[in-house]
Amino acid sequence: MKNIKHLFIFLGLLALVSCTKDFEDINTNPNSPSAVQPSLLLRQVIYDFGENMSYEGFVAGDLLSQHRTALDFNLFDRHALKSPQLGGNPWPVFYTNLRDNEIILNQSRTVEIFSVYEGPALILKAYMTAGLTDLFGDVPYFEAFNGVNGTVSPAYDLQEDIYLDENGILDNLNKGIAAIEAYSDVIPLEGDILFNGDLSAWVRFANSLKIKHLLRISGQVDVSAELQTVFDGDNYITSNVQNAIFNFTNTDPNSFRLAQLRVGDFNNFVLSETMGDILTDLNDTRIKTFFRPFSNSSTGEFNGLINGIDPSEMSVTLSDYSLAGPSFREDTSSLDANFITAWEVQFALAEAAARNLIVADAQNLYDTGVALAFEYWNTELPLDYLIGNAAFNAPGTTPVQQIVTQKWIANVINGYEGWIEYRRTGFPELGTISASFNNDLIPVRMPYPAEEDALNNENYTIAAAATDDNSINVKVWWNE
Repeated sequence: MKNIKHLFIFLGLLALVSCTKDFEDINTNPNSPSAVQPSLLLRQVIYDFGENMSYEGFVAGDLLSQHRTALDFNLFDRHALKSPQLGGNPWPVFYTNLRDNEIILNQSRTVEIFSVYEGPALILKAYMTAGLTDLFGDVPYFEAFNGVNGTVSPAYDLQEDIYLDENGILDNLNKGIAAIEAYSDVIPLEGDILFNGDLSAWVRFANSLKIKHLLRISGQVDVSAELQTVFDGDNYITSNVQNAIFNFTNTDPNSFRLAQLRVGDFNNFVLSETMGDILTDLNDTRIKTFFRPFSNSSTGEFNGLINGIDPSEMSVTLSDYSLAGPSFREDTSSLDANFITAWEVQFALAEAAARNLIVADAQNLYDTGVALAFEYWNTELPLDYLIGNAAFNAPGTTPVQQIVTQKWIANVINGYEGWIEYRRTGFPELGTISASFNNDLIPVRMPYPAEEDALNNENYTIAAAATDDNSINVKVWWNE
């Protein structure tokens, strides 16, 4: 009897094994892929990052750079940066897309038919990482993108190491270029909404980013030889047809997000007094592209508002101030999500030449950059623009001041670039905001978000201590 009992148990286990050994194969839908195709993920990463950062640029970056200001109770505009409202929390945008991009990178290195994605994935990783650390300083990086195989509480890495170490920003740009140049197969790069699969364009993109970020760290590192090499190589973005951008449309879901928000949210953002004064002083016709004459004007004038008002103490009337132009709401097909453009590269090279970091004609680079920026913003360049207050050697200014101011003007809705460049150079001079929560100081970094304290407390505590309790007034490494 005992032997019969054992026999039944054995047969039952045998049946269980027989039923379950092929369970995964039987219950896997052959028409549903178990991993996302890199072509779909590449498209998603580029679009999600570009769309989110363009939106962040309008509702947060442009407030910090004083391109525009907010009418109502916007604590962010008063420099309470730990209180994001319509925008002002780019941390998850960076980490979500960096982690998705890491999937592409891993697939490119483990599946032979996906190897074409390695170079672009490395370049995108460098691009997004630079944007992240330029805003926050030290951030989780080297341990941050390993998914289930890595730590869920990554350490914060020094910005200097993120820029300069192996597998850091500059190294990944070089490796991205090398991977593209070594690629000899014929499988196309699909899902590429920046360059339509043109690998040579990705190399130009990477070299353009090298120019930008070598200049950005030039206050801490001697970058002149590397910059000169890239400049002499002449393989970077030089015309607007080569720009690293994708176009918004006039229809959902690919229209600029401000076209989709309720009109009250859109109308909350008006011309900053700082932007208005600078454009007026330069007789800059782009003011008609960026903004509308205020409603109460009978002569088509523009009027800006000081940043950071306290509406409980200062009453404002919407019709007294200039709203954003039609391209930001009614006709968003004229807008681009901007990764890097020819005018930004020309201005970076012009500054490098003006600072004697490269041997080149700084004025010619500047003049070309101005022309490209007007063209990018679909505005005709006035014939006398470059011989007036916008001239390279205009009285009362310096060439570097002129270069950076022109870059600042064109950086409207370009993420946080206008503010980052101000932090690096001090140009243009920004106004003291009306009702500051930061003792009238212009912030010099974004604060780590509150969820880091909750989810990565041990490492966050160390990083917060290094920034005077997560202060927005502690400079990042390249700005020290």
